[in-house]
Amino acid sequence: MILSSAITDAAIVIQQGGVIAYPTEAIFGLGCDPDNNVAIKKLLKLKQRSADKGLILLASDYTQLLPYIDDKLFKKTLGNEKYNSVLSQWPSAITQLLPAKKNISPLLTGVFDTIAVRVTDHPDVVALCQKMNKAIISTSANVSKQEPARTWQQVEQQFKKSVDFIIKSNTQGLTKPSLIINPLTEEIIRL
Repeated sequence: MILSSAITDAAIVIQQGGVIAYPTEAIFGLGCDPDNNVAIKKLLKLKQRSADKGLILLASDYTQLLPYIDDKLFKKTLGNEKYNSVLSQWPSAITQLLPAKKNISPLLTGVFDTIAVRVTDHPDVVALCQKMNKAIISTSANVSKQEPARTWQQVEQQFKKSVDFIIKSNTQGLTKPSLIINPLTEEIIRL
């Protein structure tokens, strides 16, 4: 785990509209404030990624995702038992597609009516989300169609000075990015 001063610095950069790079379970991610469209557009430009694809949100607990998820629809659609089963899979490296609230930025959802979310157990991301008391955007730290960075040094090589802050820590060592599933359809989007 990284020093708390680096987490504080990363939180300040995000709150000021910056884009940071940080370790996740398997790769480095690029992130920013999910409520700042200017920052999201900057992140998409860095990655050369289409806004149609949507983005993932990471949180330290489920309550940080509630501003972005239509939790009532999610619970109603699944029923209590399945709903609780889905939530019990976190924290983990499982990203789930849940019904998105109607009022959130389309930059988060892309062309979909769902939003990709994950409650992580990576200590640096947990500390950052707790420091900010909110979820952050997470997308792989790479230019689209290139290999994602697995170290902070690779982030520096790919992005030079265009990322505003890098949390210089380690991933959790998983070999593949997070599993993505849609619990409403039970479809596996990414293994």
